[in-house]
Amino acid sequence: MPYNYVIDQKAVWEIESFYINVAAKYRHTYSIEDLERNVKDAYYAAFLIEVSLLRRKPTLKRWQDYHMAHSGHWYYAYTINGGTITIVDALHVGAS
Repeated sequence: MPYNYVIDQKAVWEIESFYINVAAKYRHTYSIEDLERNVKDAYYAAFLIEVSLLRRKPTLKRWQDYHMAHSGHWYYAYTINGGTITIVDALHVGAS
């Protein structure tokens, strides 16, 4: 079943602000092209929710009312209503 995806403004802000902060911190080595590519990759990963990203039990208390999916360093909280997946939040978890 193909899904329609909606990314709430909160999730957009979490993804974009993360990479804007990376760009500011590493301004001499992290280009605008890197920023654009990383943001695009995070969005593309979100569009794989319920296709190749498996549904997981939320590990964050604030996400208990949502489903959760994981791709790379990104975690996504989302809802499903019919054929529409709404991504309500995103969280980047760095390498340990």
